[in-house]
Amino acid sequence: MRGTVAIEEAIIDPAGVEAHSFAQFQSLMRPGSDAASGLSAHEKRLLDIHGERLKSMDEHGVEYMLLSLTSPGAQGEADPEKAKSLSRIANDYLAGEVAKNPKRFGAVAALSMHNAQDAADELRRAVKELGMFGAMINDFQSKGAQAEEKVYFDTPDYDPFWETVQELDVPVYFHPRYAIPQDLKPGTKYGDRKHLLGAGVQFHLDLSWHLYAVCSSGVFDRFPKVQIVAGHLGEGIPFNLWRASHWINHPFKRGSRPMKHDYSYYWTRNVSITTSGNYNTRGLKFCIEELGLDRCMYAIDTPYDTVEEGQAWWKSIDLPGDQKEAVGRTNAIRLFKLPLEE
Repeated sequence: MRGTVAIEEAIIDPAGVEAHSFAQFQSLMRPGSDAASGLSAHEKRLLDIHGERLKSMDEHGVEYMLLSLTSPGAQGEADPEKAKSLSRIANDYLAGEVAKNPKRFGAVAALSMHNAQDAADELRRAVKELGMFGAMINDFQSKGAQAEEKVYFDTPDYDPFWETVQELDVPVYFHPRYAIPQDLKPGTKYGDRKHLLGAGVQFHLDLSWHLYAVCSSGVFDRFPKVQIVAGHLGEGIPFNLWRASHWINHPFKRGSRPMKHDYSYYWTRNVSITTSGNYNTRGLKFCIEELGLDRCMYAIDTPYDTVEEGQAWWKSIDLPGDQKEAVGRTNAIRLFKLPLEE
């Protein structure tokens, strides 16, 4: 079978279901829904790998899926030791599931990002011992007694992690997560506007801030071979790239900016985007033109969007054959070094 390669496809491990109640997100994902029954159906879709998921892949032409622990994963665990354990257990489970059918599935690692060394050590283990192809980070790391702190990864404290990413030569996928409870209280930005939460608005607004922070921090100057991936057509950044770069290039900004180059420089050298959950043909064509064909890849966002929906869109788009092959297949094989024929 020679089909598409989808690279932002979520799962949950049984231990993760026990450790993290999805009930806190159910009312945000589906306002007014029954928490128990809605949650059960969602968990079933996330737990399924070799059943309906594989059947749907066969029916609609997906050759290979790169699986990852669903958001927030270890980023949602405020206790450092619990987060470390959560990521190891999830990675061991996922590696075992991939081993059952490695021709159709691969995986990227969950990481606790409480500190750079733990993250680097687990990434190394996942790549070298478990055969994983990179990592998935769900925006900021929760921290603190009440999980009220947000830790971002653009500071020099995380240089040991980025150094390891460069050494291992594997990509890091940045993925959104829901707002924390402290940001949902009355009087807060999202607390009074819960309809803005999730994939439609909040996800790309919050994660794009983190992506801009990493790009502007000098991480890519210190570690120029590091590659990161942003889903959902780049969380909106490609469409603002000209203005962001124009502004940061002003003479009165250049002297104080922490990075050597502008955002466009890094987004055409260190960042790739995927189509996950953003099936916008004109948007994809713009990203190809703005970032370059080799920076754009296909993803579905299973099970939050369906294989059928993603593939129906993909089969309908009017890209030239060479572009369709690159986005739908070969770019991901090359970037993640997947064991597939180009």
